[in-house]
Amino acid sequence: MLDSDWGLHPALRDTIAPFWAKREIAFVPFAGTSDDVTRSHFETQDTIELGQATGGSRNYRSGFMSRLATELTRTRPIAFTDQLPLIFRGRSDVPNIALGSVGKPGVDERQAQLIKEMYAGTKLASIVSEGFRVRDDVYKSISDEMTAANRGAVSARGFELSARRIGRLMREQYNLGFVDVGGWDTHVNQGAATGYLADRLGELGRGLNGFCEEVGPSAWRDTVVVVISEFGRAFRENGDHGTDHGHGSVYWVMGGGLNGGRIAGAQAKIDQPHLFENRDLPVLTDYRALFAGIVQRMYGLDQNALQRIFAGTKPAELGLV
Repeated sequence: MLDSDWGLHPALRDTIAPFWAKREIAFVPFAGTSDDVTRSHFETQDTIELGQATGGSRNYRSGFMSRLATELTRTRPIAFTDQLPLIFRGRSDVPNIALGSVGKPGVDERQAQLIKEMYAGTKLASIVSEGFRVRDDVYKSISDEMTAANRGAVSARGFELSARRIGRLMREQYNLGFVDVGGWDTHVNQGAATGYLADRLGELGRGLNGFCEEVGPSAWRDTVVVVISEFGRAFRENGDHGTDHGHGSVYWVMGGGLNGGRIAGAQAKIDQPHLFENRDLPVLTDYRALFAGIVQRMYGLDQNALQRIFAGTKPAELGLV
């Protein structure tokens, strides 16, 4: 049990519960996209990454972490994805790399040099050069790790291993990052204390714990990790023993300097009168308000800067950082 109302899944007992005991994690229930009720994975994920209101036209070339990076100084952003995600699309040049599938570069050094020469003198020259530099740095880091592990044997793949790689790169080179972890759509045979969802939660917990260890105590004190989903779990199990596209979710906020060890944000009884559309948790903390409150406290942004990142949004005062 976390408190008299909330408990932690047993798959997270050895990885996430210690963060709770150290007050380095807070959970924000009833969180999500207050103005997006499409129940479409793709549309709702786009909504979150854009950080824009759903009414009217939206700019798909302006993700909210790109806008945040523009407002900050000395920012070194990176996306740990195989393609640049919406969240980092915008005016800033952001490298991206898919750690989970990194192998020997398909383009050798001679070919890379030819490609860079093709773009020399154009506005894309710096982007191409940075892309090859990031690729080479990450490949070297992973190759060194694989050689050292298990007397030269290749390390096991999975989110835990990727998270450690991310932690190492964030500690040494970058300070604003994004990673996308899939596999959470549990329409069928979700399980409970054990089963499919429990396995995914266990992997996530081990990954976050590994990230923290790799970042190290000093950097962890200045690090904030936000774990979100475009959906929550539906309140009731469906006929195939799963929970499909819910509305309200539970967001996690972690960090060494966090005011954690508590359940944050507005709450309501989980009973019939309070369910959204008679099936889901309601959204009482909008994701934009949550992020606006966090970045305001982390970076000391004024209201004008916040409005450029999350137009029309009032920051949530949750006192997390």
